[in-house]
Amino acid sequence: MKLGRSADEQANDERKVSEEMETSMRGATQNLWDEGAVAGFSELDRLAHRSNLFGRDRSVANFGGGNTSTKARERDHAGREVNILWVKGSGSDLATIEAGQFTGLKLDEVLPLEERSGMSDEEMVAYLAACQLRPDLPRGSIETLLHAFVPHPHVDHTHPDAINMICCAEGGEDLAAQCFGEEAVWIPYIRPGFTLSKQVGEAVKDNPNAKFVLLAKHGLVTWGETHEESYGRTIEAINRAAEFVASRAAEPFGGRSVEPPAPGRREELLAGILPALRGALSSGSEKATHKILCADHTSDGVLEFVCGRDSKEISQVGAACPDHLVRTKVRPLWVDFDPESEGAEELKARLREGVEAYRREYEAYYTRNKGENPEDDAPMSDPNPRVVLIRGVGLVGAAHNAKEAGLSRDFAYRAINVMRGAHALGGYVSLTEEESYAVEYWPLELYKLAQAPPPRELAGKVAFVTGGAGGIGSAVARSLATEGACVVACDLDEEGARAVIEGLPQPGIAARADVTDEDEVARAYRRATLEYGGVDVVVSNAGLASSAPIEETSVEMWDKNHAVLARGYFLVSREAFRLMKEQGVGGGLIFVASKNALAAGKNAAAYSSAKAAELHLARCLAEEGGAERIRVNTVNPDAVLSGSKIWGSSWRGERAAAYGIEPDELEEHYRQRNVLKVNVLPENIAEAVLHFASEARSSRSTGNVLNVDGGVKDAYPR
Repeated sequence: MKLGRSADEQANDERKVSEEMETSMRGATQNLWDEGAVAGFSELDRLAHRSNLFGRDRSVANFGGGNTSTKARERDHAGREVNILWVKGSGSDLATIEAGQFTGLKLDEVLPLEERSGMSDEEMVAYLAACQLRPDLPRGSIETLLHAFVPHPHVDHTHPDAINMICCAEGGEDLAAQCFGEEAVWIPYIRPGFTLSKQVGEAVKDNPNAKFVLLAKHGLVTWGETHEESYGRTIEAINRAAEFVASRAAEPFGGRSVEPPAPGRREELLAGILPALRGALSSGSEKATHKILCADHTSDGVLEFVCGRDSKEISQVGAACPDHLVRTKVRPLWVDFDPESEGAEELKARLREGVEAYRREYEAYYTRNKGENPEDDAPMSDPNPRVVLIRGVGLVGAAHNAKEAGLSRDFAYRAINVMRGAHALGGYVSLTEEESYAVEYWPLELYKLAQAPPPRELAGKVAFVTGGAGGIGSAVARSLATEGACVVACDLDEEGARAVIEGLPQPGIAARADVTDEDEVARAYRRATLEYGGVDVVVSNAGLASSAPIEETSVEMWDKNHAVLARGYFLVSREAFRLMKEQGVGGGLIFVASKNALAAGKNAAAYSSAKAAELHLARCLAEEGGAERIRVNTVNPDAVLSGSKIWGSSWRGERAAAYGIEPDELEEHYRQRNVLKVNVLPENIAEAVLHFASEARSSRSTGNVLNVDGGVKDAYPR
């Protein structure tokens, strides 16, 4: 996902997905191999290029899924020339994999495993680790042996939508024979590992005329004597399958049972219900964490499905293949809704009830299947759904961060496409409950998850930062994003806010808003809600400053200071409270006020009194928010000149004049004024904001004031 996507870019992404869903039914997947493009490439670079071609089309290769290989001659550590199997390393993605992300194994040490009748996953992993060309190479894929046992130089395993329409259809084996004849071999479903690898290898050897292997409820295996041949066979299989499905296609999902509301109405519904859904998905279990939501109410394929007559029943059959299951769980939550006669309040109640029921059902599923696997001591994962389908409205993906939420949504797209084709062929089938549990709680899958870096302390949180384009605001945005938050940088300078977002390590959005305008403030929160589902941390930082003796302070100056610094903080807080109460999982407001909120500022009555109003507003809101676990705290900076738009304005000269010094002497004046004799930087303010934003650091703090001023005695709280 590109950071800081605009609304137009998001719409383009969704249109692209919709087009992929359509083209995979029409057999329009193009063969993109260009021999000239790889002229002079090494075998490993050609393998990376081949892999990238697959990964660029998610209807061919899911994110992180599938694997590719090539067999070559290499020199080992002793300089001996040996046969090497280069295969995709575990955890990499075909779309972006580079030559260094493949694992090299000594093929002559691997092939004797063909003589074994069985092998546990743990034994296989340990054995393959001992066969690596070098110990520093990445761990091999669980399907490494499949690539070794297929007796051809180049092997590809993918999970194309069009192929899985057949592999996940009632009577899939007969349908495969009708589509491919003797050119395809069918392998009944078995979880990836030694046995499946051996079955595929034997099938290819026993059927010399075969060009493809179809794995029931799983995917496709192809091979070739050259990179081009192996790649081309995958594309050929996809197009033949797509044409076969299209020739039998009927009205999708039994026709429509409901018409979707107009786009504006769908967006309005989502904006109204996503905070309630987010709250439900972020609670209810000790395993639950704050969720980022990723919604789609515009893609044709999604609307076709959520409006389908048979879709509710089909959606509950189960995951199409192991690759999907890992991202979407066993099945999505389907929520009935009648857009013609019901509104947001009815839908919110149904979503909360649905999520609660889903958790109960998931806990029962875990208990049933764990009882049959006493050796499996894996604790239950988060029982909340990762995909929610709302009849007539759209689809919502949910996960602990924006990337994973987007993947939940995207894998749901893929599943819808597979279900549409399989349904057209006579009925959709999926992994059984037992098969699903075996994949979801597979020790090797759990091992992969355990290798992921631990979540940062603000993972799953959404932070709304006003004045996000300024010196303090941009430092705060960087600090919160570094700790895992998705940041909404809100500023009058939307382009400046976008530049800040594009430099962050997490996805975020820029939103324009004049904080003195309640409609613009509401629109900015609406954008945050539609993008991520809600808001958890609000940093009120938008500001301005003006300096003049009281007799020279105009009404306009007074009103402008109080409009931005008092009214603005009120409007931002009011909308935050509404949203956080709807979510029901608490939240945090941090006011960036000023030393002047506590200490009188000479020739700054308008600014100082407005800052004092901010501080007291924060205290009032701390009292109001306690029952809802909404914490409200204040950070008081002083003289943060570095990177500041305010200090780059007339304020610098005005404050220098108030102290009888030159503007270029101001920074040293402030440094000497505080007891620590330090300059205060935007990053120092960001540290204080992070302290209050993090429940791990300040869960018991509300109504507090933290001065970041180097120690100005007149501003000591008392």
